[in-house]
Amino acid sequence: MIKNIKFIEVKSEIGAGTRGASLGVDAIKIAALDYGSTLFKQITSVEVQHENQLLFERDSTPYAKRIKGILAIYERLNKEVSICLKSKVFPIVLAGDHSTSGGTLAGIKTAFPKSKIGAIWIDAHADIHSPYTTPTGNMHGMPLAASLGEDNATNKINKPDKETLDLWSKLKKVGNVSPKLSYRDVVFVSLRDIEPEENFLIKKHKVKVFNTSEVKRNGVEKIARDALSYLNHCTHIYVSFDVDSMDSSISKGTGTPVRNGITEKEAGSLCVRLIQNEKVCCFEISEVNPTLDKENLMAENTFEILQKVVSQLTN
Repeated sequence: MIKNIKFIEVKSEIGAGTRGASLGVDAIKIAALDYGSTLFKQITSVEVQHENQLLFERDSTPYAKRIKGILAIYERLNKEVSICLKSKVFPIVLAGDHSTSGGTLAGIKTAFPKSKIGAIWIDAHADIHSPYTTPTGNMHGMPLAASLGEDNATNKINKPDKETLDLWSKLKKVGNVSPKLSYRDVVFVSLRDIEPEENFLIKKHKVKVFNTSEVKRNGVEKIARDALSYLNHCTHIYVSFDVDSMDSSISKGTGTPVRNGITEKEAGSLCVRLIQNEKVCCFEISEVNPTLDKENLMAENTFEILQKVVSQLTN
């Protein structure tokens, strides 16, 4: 069955600690041109208004940097994703930094309010910090916590002010539902760089994690099958692919590269295999940062993965 696809472009980088992720989407388009591909001509795309101007302003929320802007983007992305899904179009979100993915999840929940949503998080990081536990204040470490409605106040190391907590509360409630999903509905792939506060939650909730060595040992096919079977009770599944899930030898062009990741071939095969499942309703790519890269290599690797995913969806 041929699926209608729409690209949703989110050229935002206000949630990251390093600059340049807002250029990731265009870097992927440049890779497409270099490959002589007409992919971006064939598929409709919509751009979500960003708030990158906030980078030039003083920030008053150090434990959730530029959260006001993130909230605005969540609202816009929630709307775009839900419009797509309600009109039976498959959204592929091309994002700058990973912080906005909570808006994508909100959109899925808005489109399917009675559904049980599952999330496959292919990422070196768990992204379940809150303003109470963040070591950096960077919001790209928080989208999953926002979607899970998680404060983790038990392990708090920060004392966020009232403004931060009010905005955080609004962020969790985007789409008028909190939480959007539960820990039982999350699967991590290639997770390897986590803080003790996050580890506490993963252990406490017995979250399903497939680490890199399991991917290498068992192969992508088995990991994909096991992940999907683990989320079999979910009605809709979202796949979030952060390019730093790939090994730092490949992923130079990302803000937080980590050793011992999967290869681009494994990443591509995994995404394609997951997308074959009819419950998967949305796919997202984030954290390509060409300013940290040489010769646009990361965007080229990512474009190849995107191309495989699109051709799987349209065949």
